[in-house]
Amino acid sequence: MNTITESPGPEPIRFDTKIAVLLRADLEPWQRLNVTSFLVSGLGTQIPEVIGAPYEDADGVPYLPMFRQPVLVFEATKETLTTAHTRALSRSLPRSVFTSDLFTTGNDRDNRAAVRAVPTAELDLVGLAVHGPKNAVDKVVKGARMHP
Repeated sequence: MNTITESPGPEPIRFDTKIAVLLRADLEPWQRLNVTSFLVSGLGTQIPEVIGAPYEDADGVPYLPMFRQPVLVFEATKETLTTAHTRALSRSLPRSVFTSDLFTTGNDRDNRAAVRAVPTAELDLVGLAVHGPKNAVDKVVKGARMHP
């Protein structure tokens, strides 16, 4: 359960969990955006407590809810990304993956088949998203740096 500490005053809201996206450093700019978008979509569907309330503007026009906490984006080498994946698995953290094969597919069915065709240790990861307790996520992304 993701709890927050919220005070009525100007104190910042603190979260006991973290959402992190780890991208392989050699991706093109369009690939970074595409991979990030796909990765975080998985978290919102499986971890409902990360989603906030719907938005509404001053005219009453409704907007979809979004994550209620920041998403931290990191970059790393292929080796660091592979290590992070292993750490996320060993901690049983909710995660989503994006492999290089997904750049060549054109639909969700083929995406799932591309991942299913490769053993875990051989996945050519270009992105990973994880959610969990802050300290656990920090250990997963250790060795990566904040995305510039």
